[in-house]
Amino acid sequence: MRLTGRRVSSTGHVASALFLAFAAVFGKPHEASADPAFTVSSTDLAPGKTIGRDLLFDQSECKGGNRSPQISWHGAPANTRSFAVTIFDPDAPGRGWWHWAVAGIPTGTDRLPNNASASGALRKLGAVEARNDWDTDGYAGPCPPPGKPHRYIVTVYALDSADLRLRQGTPALMFEHEIRTMTIASAQLTFTYGR
Repeated sequence: MRLTGRRVSSTGHVASALFLAFAAVFGKPHEASADPAFTVSSTDLAPGKTIGRDLLFDQSECKGGNRSPQISWHGAPANTRSFAVTIFDPDAPGRGWWHWAVAGIPTGTDRLPNNASASGALRKLGAVEARNDWDTDGYAGPCPPPGKPHRYIVTVYALDSADLRLRQGTPALMFEHEIRTMTIASAQLTFTYGR
């Protein structure tokens, strides 16, 4: 990363500039910068639409269908070599909550159907899924505690490599780290759900 701008003469300014550069590179997952030409959408997560029970977690108090949402994207950079998708809840206590992380989606793919995780569609593409924070492999839907609704951030990443060092069932946090090292663009959408 190259920093440009006026000359910095004091140690405090140098420290501030370094902190900002570090934050830009190693920010939280939900702060990933998005390429304005790269967009993501979902028929299941349309703005103003209440999410269906089929997307909710199938255990605990939610008793949903635990089907991963339909996701489409377009405008990825020409040098994209593969895609990854994550769903992260930044409002969960502590470090947040990983609901889904999938990588190794080949170029030429511009959408995932509803229930891609459980249906085997991702395996047919050669993609691999992380172990989510519900401690299962693949997608695990929202099921926040009663109270204030939580935000769920869906991110599609365009990656500069198809050679990810990831295996099925690796924890989602490790997926996210590997994905970030290869990201050339990302697109996000956010939905909310509360009980």
